Amino acid sequence: MTGRKPRTVSAPAPLTGPAAPCWVNLMTRDLKSAQDFYSAVLGWEFRAGKLGQEFSVARRGGVPVAGIAAVATAYRVAVAWTPYFSVQNADVTASRIRERSGTVAVGPLALGKGRGALAADRDGAVFGFWERTEPATSPPAPDDHSHTWLRLRTRDAFEAAIFYGEVLDWASDTPGGCEVSFDRDEVVVECDGRQLARINSGAVEAAPDPLVRPHWQVHFPVDDVAAAVKIAREHGGSVVEERTQGQGTEATLMDPDGGLFTVTDIRKPAAEVL
Repeated sequence: MTGRKPRTVSAPAPLTGPAAPCWVNLMTRDLKSAQDFYSAVLGWEFRAGKLGQEFSVARRGGVPVAGIAAVATAYRVAVAWTPYFSVQNADVTASRIRERSGTVAVGPLALGKGRGALAADRDGAVFGFWERTEPATSPPAPDDHSHTWLRLRTRDAFEAAIFYGEVLDWASDTPGGCEVSFDRDEVVVECDGRQLARINSGAVEAAPDPLVRPHWQVHFPVDDVAAAVKIAREHGGSVVEERTQGQGTEATLMDPDGGLFTVTDIRKPAAEVL
């Protein structure tokens, strides 16, 4: 890990989407309900996935941005948005997680054009990882934005950064890998010179409030947070938390099936203002 330092990149790369460091997926119970809700709130269009009738891929401007799988009941998992991180070898990653007292709940198993698994870190924050085994065929995302950015709320940011760094090869000088640095009391993860995630301390494992327990929080940039909140309410969603920070506003919402996500007008994640 390094101290915060400027970096110049000639061509910024998308952070989420095909052939990117991360993909986000919603595990839900009802596919049609989820499609209707996120189409209204985030302006997404949907195409059937190749994994079966319970899977769908959300697109914005023709570019894949997220997946929705109506398998929460079948897999006996909670309805939730989950980040999936790209890895070179799914079996090696699974072994690293177990060696470091994490949990691999499902997989690795065949998933689309690769192999993926669902896991949890030592503090219980759920995430996935995916190894591509076939070339990407989808168009790249525009360079001027990421579809999603992430924040890990965890018990100890430094300890979590070590766990994910060792598991996902962050800060390892691996070609195309992500760098880890510090900004105030947070850990910053950058890929290709752009922020993928921020990690901050203070979560409590046994807290009854899901926002306080360790978890990966998925942020979707929108042009108008207030409008997104209004539309979410009109379509059966609810507001869990609204925050105004120095660089913009954000609102954590719950979809009609219980999935938590955040809409934000902050395009570049910055240190959290508490």
